[in-house]
Amino acid sequence: MNEIIKEFIYDLESNKTLSKNTIESYGRDLKQFLDYLHNEGIDYKSIKRTNIIAYILFLQKQGKATSSILRALATIRAFYKYNIKLGLVKHDPTIDIEAPKAEKKLPEILTIDEVETLLAMPNEGEPKGARDKAMLEILYATGIRVTELISLNIDDVNLILGYIKCNGPKERIVPIGKLAIEALSNYIEKYRYKFLKNEDEKALFLNHRGERMTRQGFWKVIKYYATLANISKEITPHTLRHSFAAHLIENGADLRSVQQMLGHSDISTTQIYTELIKNKISDVYKKTHPRA
Repeated sequence: MNEIIKEFIYDLESNKTLSKNTIESYGRDLKQFLDYLHNEGIDYKSIKRTNIIAYILFLQKQGKATSSILRALATIRAFYKYNIKLGLVKHDPTIDIEAPKAEKKLPEILTIDEVETLLAMPNEGEPKGARDKAMLEILYATGIRVTELISLNIDDVNLILGYIKCNGPKERIVPIGKLAIEALSNYIEKYRYKFLKNEDEKALFLNHRGERMTRQGFWKVIKYYATLANISKEITPHTLRHSFAAHLIENGADLRSVQQMLGHSDISTTQIYTELIKNKISDVYKKTHPRA
């Protein structure tokens, strides 16, 4: 069984559009599926549509999230396409299987007061605090993704004109405001050199080893300051991106402009923030109107 999984994973790795994390997830999903079939005494080569439906029900009874079940089904589909390609299976048992509807979960956002409190936590008078302050300010000022933030090079910053060049899925120029410029200037002019171990290093944000800051490193940064700020919400690095977009729309920004700043290819992705604002207005009404 392990050989089957290894061969399937090897085939997936030839598909350059899949990330390493996705491929690893497919491997785990397939192992769980094949283990289930083994325990049920079912040969994966002679499986029927009803067995797939039974497996989906099994995952639901286990309390698996809809997103996890959808991914498991995608894994099974890919696995049988692979087997059909090799001639090991004649029929695809996943055809006409209706996938569970994905839950529409709105992202968590911070209030403006919570953002202000969070951004006030780093000590700008010392290297780590100055770096962390600049990172948090840039993230909230621009709404860029965390991978885009840590991918910034020193040459991507223009403090005079007030913008950064973001090298994400689509290269774009993103404006930054006065407070973000001040925090970034403070870090670059007074403290970045203290992190440098190699004069040729181009990364804007460096860790204590003089290397480019990692996603994991920034995750620890934002968790640390959220704890200091006594913010009870579950905060991830993406929370500031969501908050950036929601606050812009709440204050009258049009969807198309926000879409461009976020780098969304489809405006329907940006519309989720309109739903957030509607929900907030509804909550305020219910809490404050005497007849709500």
